[in-house]
Amino acid sequence: MDATYHLNGGFKPTVKRFADLDGPDFFPTPAWATHALIDNEEFVGDVWESACGDGAMSKVLELTGNAVISSDLINRGYGEGDHDFLDSWRRAPNIITNPPYNAAEGFVQAGLERAGKKFALLLRLAFLEGANRQRTIFTDAPPSRVWVFSERITFYPAGAVQKGTGTTAYAWFVWDKDATSGTELKWFKPGYKALYT
Repeated sequence: MDATYHLNGGFKPTVKRFADLDGPDFFPTPAWATHALIDNEEFVGDVWESACGDGAMSKVLELTGNAVISSDLINRGYGEGDHDFLDSWRRAPNIITNPPYNAAEGFVQAGLERAGKKFALLLRLAFLEGANRQRTIFTDAPPSRVWVFSERITFYPAGAVQKGTGTTAYAWFVWDKDATSGTELKWFKPGYKALYT
């Protein structure tokens, strides 16, 4: 029996992200998810995509007209490989990325230090939960805005057949150094998936 299908014959949706064979946690971000962010948040100045993978997000960010710097810990043939964001010397006005899930908290801390204006991470909505994150992130440096997706994002390993829908809710977490204190909760309008797929 094919493990990608339920017993009733329906396609089994992607439930959990697993690391692929080329390195840790590589799941390219669908273009429409990046479009949702740049259609609703303005980024002035250079943008650093610090976990660029194969360039899926960087290529959309370039449409803003901003210079885009792309790097990744793993060399996947796009941008600067072997560049560890968590131990980087680089700074940029804006940092936008979809971090490896197991390094999300480290990416928040590093991003707050390395972004001059705005820092945006694509994370599970459940990132808002947790006593440790409440103490270490959200008390001292809460995001300025959390943009919740009205549609589910499905992440596939590179080259996988794209069928079905994901079961996990995602949001863009935006730290804006010019924003007043407090966190705004916002929702993307439905339709980005159809518009940009």
